[in-house]
Amino acid sequence: MSAVRLEVDGAVARVVLDRPEALNIYNLEMRDELIEAFRAVRQLPEVRAMVLAAAGRHFSAGADLGEFGSAGSIFEARRIRWRRDPWSELLGSDKPSVAALHGYALGAGFEMALMCDFRLAGPDTVVGLPETKLGMLPSAGGSQTLTRAVGPARAAGLVMMAENVPAAEALAAGLVHQVVEDVDAAALALARRLAEVDPAVMAEARRQLRRSSSAARAG
Repeated sequence: MSAVRLEVDGAVARVVLDRPEALNIYNLEMRDELIEAFRAVRQLPEVRAMVLAAAGRHFSAGADLGEFGSAGSIFEARRIRWRRDPWSELLGSDKPSVAALHGYALGAGFEMALMCDFRLAGPDTVVGLPETKLGMLPSAGGSQTLTRAVGPARAAGLVMMAENVPAAEALAAGLVHQVVEDVDAAALALARRLAEVDPAVMAEARRQLRRSSSAARAG
């Protein structure tokens, strides 16, 4: 794989976005490699937790807009979207995940972090969903996962006004769980702690937490 690296160290796997020269922009190549990496994490019996990290100065500046509209038709685009979907592999995993954010974590980059159980950020991190400024909506479930994380009132500004939020403000708003100097080391340490929990207990805890957040939204 050239856009994503998968590293396994004992009970922890690291999925690393590896297009630093392009700000780790999410493109079709990265999508397909993320599918394979997330699938491997789910299937490797020795892996009990995952870190989602990135090489270079920025976590991810979002999706490659040059690839938008490249499908032959809207029907073909929807077919590809449903059949080549990395997010179902990530969300469907029973293994806990930690995102290690630094630099820009925008658009699709922030959306994939929102699908992780924990989000740690370096002091230089800036998160946001800039899609509405570009005449679009978040395309990877960001409006739902963001609302689940911080509630509809706080999510409205980020989605509807495309606000970019620096690390300290993101921490205060609940967008990230911690701001730390060495985010990669902290994310790995947290993943190792999570990996010590019995896998069946961890899987059930995560299911219950997701059910409670869904019930809260419905209420």
